[in-house]
Amino acid sequence: MSTYRVAQVTTAGGPFGIVEREVPRPGPRHVRIAVEACGVCHSDSFFVNAGLPGITFPVVPGHEIAGRIEEIGEGIEDWGLQVGDRVGVGWFGGSCGHCTPCRQGDFIVCENLRVPGWSYDGGFGEQVVAPVDALARLPEGLSAADAAPLGCAGVTTFNGLRRSPAEPGDLVAVVGLGGLGHLGVKYAVAMGFETVAIARGAEKADFAKQLGAHHYVDSTAATPVAEALQSLGGAKVVLATAGNSQAISAAVDGLGPRGELVVIGIDPEPMGISPLQLLMHGREVRGHPSGTAQDVQDTLDFSALHGIRPTIETVPLEEAGAAYQKMLDGAARFRMVLTYG
Repeated sequence: MSTYRVAQVTTAGGPFGIVEREVPRPGPRHVRIAVEACGVCHSDSFFVNAGLPGITFPVVPGHEIAGRIEEIGEGIEDWGLQVGDRVGVGWFGGSCGHCTPCRQGDFIVCENLRVPGWSYDGGFGEQVVAPVDALARLPEGLSAADAAPLGCAGVTTFNGLRRSPAEPGDLVAVVGLGGLGHLGVKYAVAMGFETVAIARGAEKADFAKQLGAHHYVDSTAATPVAEALQSLGGAKVVLATAGNSQAISAAVDGLGPRGELVVIGIDPEPMGISPLQLLMHGREVRGHPSGTAQDVQDTLDFSALHGIRPTIETVPLEEAGAAYQKMLDGAARFRMVLTYG
């Protein structure tokens, strides 16, 4: 009997343990992936802590997966996939195809969205069985460790910007310089936006410039964030990557007329935005989910073309618990990635 290892949690909020399981066979329209790398995302805490409905234990989290196909199930002959192909799976782990959003072609808001680590075992293990519609191909020149975080952190920031009203030359601000924000700055620059990085502390200015930002705003400085953005002409888009409602709200008045606040950072606290702030200038607020497998594919290809890579720290599967805790503590610079093999 062939076995593989997973890092699993058996109770809500419990510790990670390494166990062996029998290698699974993929069913119809599924493939089995030999995982080479898996990013550790803050959203994994939703599953580990049973913070979403339908969580069953043991939980094997991980929705930033990169690896190679090892076995192909039936019914996917037309997909052009072969054993050995390099593929990734992100937050989008498959859709039902029959709910109203799916029938409208809006698969990322599928009412029965499948997410690795929630709907089926995720990438904190050496093998994953995933639906074929969840797969994105990894381009040559992009390592598994670099590709893995792009399946969630990458596609969320990339898609949030490309589906915004900003056009090349427009002023775009990125709130936060963490695991999402550092990628947001890189993508904004590569898309041709005049890019403003916003974070706490003057010491982050040099890092912002290293990422390519044209301007840096210290949110702890005497000049309010909104005033600093207006002094630059007002932002067409503010991409809010920080998981802090107060920091997000502070940037709203920095939007120009018809500007858009794109929220991708998660905070359970409400944002302090008044209708007056929106109405008088025609501003919009949009919550942006991750992206489909095709969106992940586009993100990977764009990243490879422009030399964009996440800043990562890699650790072996045995250290999954420590990597998860380091992510929670905000001590990672900037994405923790589990690597196997």
